[in-house]
Amino acid sequence: MFTEIFELSTTAQFHLAQPLARARLDYLTHCAQQGFRAATLRKTAQFLLVIIKYLDLQEEGDISIEQIRAAADRWATRKPRHHKTKSPTGPRQSFASIALRWLRFLGRLRKPLIQQHPCTNLISAYLEYMERDKGLSLATIKLESYYVKDFLHHFCNPPRSLKSLSVADLDEAFLEKSRGGYTRSSLCVFAKSLRAFFLYAEGQGWCKTGLADAIVSPREYKHESLPAGPSRNDVERLLASTNANTPTDIRDRAILMLLIIYGLRSLELRRLRLEDIDWEHELIRVTRFKSRCVQVYPLSYNVGEAILSYLKEARPFSQYREIFLTRRAPIQPLSGSGLMNLVARRMQKLGILPKHPGPHSLRHACATHLLTQGLSIKEIGDHLGHRHPDSTLTYAKVDITALRRVADFDLEVLL
Repeated sequence: MFTEIFELSTTAQFHLAQPLARARLDYLTHCAQQGFRAATLRKTAQFLLVIIKYLDLQEEGDISIEQIRAAADRWATRKPRHHKTKSPTGPRQSFASIALRWLRFLGRLRKPLIQQHPCTNLISAYLEYMERDKGLSLATIKLESYYVKDFLHHFCNPPRSLKSLSVADLDEAFLEKSRGGYTRSSLCVFAKSLRAFFLYAEGQGWCKTGLADAIVSPREYKHESLPAGPSRNDVERLLASTNANTPTDIRDRAILMLLIIYGLRSLELRRLRLEDIDWEHELIRVTRFKSRCVQVYPLSYNVGEAILSYLKEARPFSQYREIFLTRRAPIQPLSGSGLMNLVARRMQKLGILPKHPGPHSLRHACATHLLTQGLSIKEIGDHLGHRHPDSTLTYAKVDITALRRVADFDLEVLL
């Protein structure tokens, strides 16, 4: 590896002769497999020697985060400093970042002692119940547990028994959330999550009875909000912004077409794998993360061409089976925040400003377009993977053309 990243053989031999050569080689090989460039590998190799020196690393022994920070500070504030170094902040961060990643890779990073929260065991038992007994999806469990953890961590700080919880404490929590900017829909989810938890807690004898019944959700108005997707003209402009042949544009074009044409959710797109594309029969398989079923679509010619172009010209070499990967090292599947930033950044650049810029707004745009094309609510719901018609009915409110025809109707002819 040293001979591959250093041009001079003497430099490669120097690095090979330094302490912990095997540990450094293994890590650099790992970084190369993650897509790091040669320049980054050279910088990392040089930093590893500095890390060994300032941490006094031996063949064995764990290192704490506090030790890394102290060593990074000593190195960044050393005198004399490099003539190009204007501030110790950058070098300190680089030292700590590389040291943390390397020691974690080696399994030698000492985990900090974390004081267990009093409600940790209760939360763990409830999570197991939701998965084992209720059969909820991981996405639903993650959402509901977020609100439960948020409430319990606030309620149990300082530590107190759940049996001391009263209805007044619940009222105070809801008042605090409403003052903190929670919308009515967020408060409804908060209330439903807590009610489900306290029903379980009452059955386990963790708290007083009657708390679950005391939690009343704010009134929900059916189909209260309009879909927040961009217009068809904005969607076309967004897609046209990816016409360049750069690797990023090639990838983003395939992603946007899948979001626009199939109305995929963020997680559904990010979980698409190479084997989900049936090139021979021109089909694409989508695993719906809410219903956890597989839905098969005909593969549109334009979408197929966009995906094929990405796979051939722009997708980095990787062992991952997910179709869409990051452009920068470490090469890995796109994260939720990564996809959100990708879409939102392109929208903002074009001045497209829906209420919630991101991939889900394109799902709304897809549904709205299908409605204006005359498809039924049932057909739109099937296309989007909705299990219940009510999930699709919200899009019926955006058929502005039909509403205008009603408004233009001369009611006097009925008199």
